[in-house]
Amino acid sequence: MKRKQISDDTPTAAALVTATAVEDAETTFASLGLDARLLQGVATLGFANPTLVQAKAIPLALEGKDILARAKTGSGKTAAYLLPILHSILKTKEESPNEKATRAFILVPTKELAEQVLKMTEKLAQFCGKAVRAVNIAQNVSEQVQRSLLAENPDIVISTPSRALLHINLSGQALVANVSQMVIDEADLVLSYGYDDDLQAIAKALPKGLQTFLMSATLTKEVETLKSLFCRSPVILRLHEDEEDVEGEGVSQYVVKCAEDEKFLLIYVIFKLKLIKGKCIVFVGEIDRCYRLKLFLEQFGIRSCVLNSELPVNSRLHIVEEFNKGVYDIIIATDENEVVGDEEDELPEKKKKKNSTPADVEMPDADADAEAAVAEATTQKKKKRKKPRLDKEYGVSRGIDFQNVACVLNFDLPTSAKSYTHRIGRTARAGKTGMAMTFVVPEKLHGKHKPTTIPTTANDEKLLAKITAQQAKKGKQVKPYIFDMEQVQSFRYRMDDALRAVTRTAIREARTRELRQELLASEKLKRHFEENPEDLKHLRHDGELRAARIQPHLKHVPEYLLPKDGTAALTSGPDISGVGLKKSGENRIRKARERNKRVRKNAATRGKGRDPLKMFKGGKGKK
Repeated sequence: MKRKQISDDTPTAAALVTATAVEDAETTFASLGLDARLLQGVATLGFANPTLVQAKAIPLALEGKDILARAKTGSGKTAAYLLPILHSILKTKEESPNEKATRAFILVPTKELAEQVLKMTEKLAQFCGKAVRAVNIAQNVSEQVQRSLLAENPDIVISTPSRALLHINLSGQALVANVSQMVIDEADLVLSYGYDDDLQAIAKALPKGLQTFLMSATLTKEVETLKSLFCRSPVILRLHEDEEDVEGEGVSQYVVKCAEDEKFLLIYVIFKLKLIKGKCIVFVGEIDRCYRLKLFLEQFGIRSCVLNSELPVNSRLHIVEEFNKGVYDIIIATDENEVVGDEEDELPEKKKKKNSTPADVEMPDADADAEAAVAEATTQKKKKRKKPRLDKEYGVSRGIDFQNVACVLNFDLPTSAKSYTHRIGRTARAGKTGMAMTFVVPEKLHGKHKPTTIPTTANDEKLLAKITAQQAKKGKQVKPYIFDMEQVQSFRYRMDDALRAVTRTAIREARTRELRQELLASEKLKRHFEENPEDLKHLRHDGELRAARIQPHLKHVPEYLLPKDGTAALTSGPDISGVGLKKSGENRIRKARERNKRVRKNAATRGKGRDPLKMFKGGKGKK
């Protein structure tokens, strides 16, 4: 990719700014010089003071400088570019109130992130009346609907690169004629999703001299490529949040070495005994694995919902929204479009092909593909069933704003250390603490339990070594976490019962049923619920699928299975937000059995050697 020349400007060395949060302790939003209407929106959201990236980026953006900002996930990057864009639009509207034109383009890698950016834009501009209008053209609606939205010349267009290029070509570049600001959010992820050719074409179509924002959690080769393509001497912000350097803050990382079937045993114990409090994201390696684990947990009355690229986009957005509201505590997610980055050459050939997305291929419509998947799954006569096409613009480990996540549980390891970093970044956001626990299968135990084995676990130990080395470079430690398996083994027979009920047929039926239900819900979300928002309260995604054989007795944990010393007896590692068990004294059932045994023994002793006829008393009454 060649650098785009901007008029007659001569490229100069980019300015570099590094900072810590201590420097901006006194900064307020009012001191940044933003429009009063935006300050009202900020106050309504409860933002007291700007984060580090906001305090540094907003003044530079208001000066018209290009910005390349690297700040960790959850640090407020979205508001850092939205506020100066909204301020600029409001200022332009005051000078030319009757002029309607698209002023800003915001490009994101996923549809979920596009929806999040739109909602944040609407919240920040809620006191601007009709002065600012933003549209999201990344959503799954017809091309005609999107064209009608763009025909009204919205001030801000939010899109994925492929959809943006489609409409730029259809409009004959009239859409971007007045664009003065452009954002590429999650810049390190955009190229990883196969948007190379799209971005090159967009760069050629955009006017020269526009202001550019590149926002990223890391500065990688992909970001350098985008910088040379779009920016003119950007100010590079390398920001280090204060809380990262405080001992005990951030993500506490633990690894548990166990066999394949022991993963199911441990996750049952963790959730049933509430060893982890708060909301949890469980990452698994395959879509079928999602449903196997969901059905498994259902046996014990543990509710969870599934999130993967096979589900319609409207359902995915609603699932994330409800999870953030606290409706669900557990999400079981796949991460098919993992970020491979520099480690791509270390993956098997099949995996490379799976993760590569040709940029000239139009991204599939998730709802249409899901309908095709249901039709294929319910047609039993076909000998060969094609796998459903997945939504390539979907991502879980990056690009989705999961809020207040207490724990990320890597049930299956990802395929790269970089993907691991992005996964655990879903917790400990915006200065909060969190925990990441990862199950690793030693090579000698791989394949020992066929029903629960997946191929990727063969490389767990090698990948763990890379992860440990990568985290060590950042000053982070991946600590071992040891469960006392002798104590945990008492739950094994229940695990075996549950796993036997979750057959391949049950998984296939559950996957089909869930997909059909979500398709219907997606249509309702798209039509009915827009006019009846209260009905959303009755739509849940964590209900029981009931495809597996239900065993009611598994939902309750007998007290004789619980260790005397509470959860402390189950582990020899640090506390993982465990809760005390109900009873730590004598076992009630065992005590009752011993008491009954003594009663029977005493009764037998009293009657031994006695003639029952001689014990019979006559009918004389008392005098």
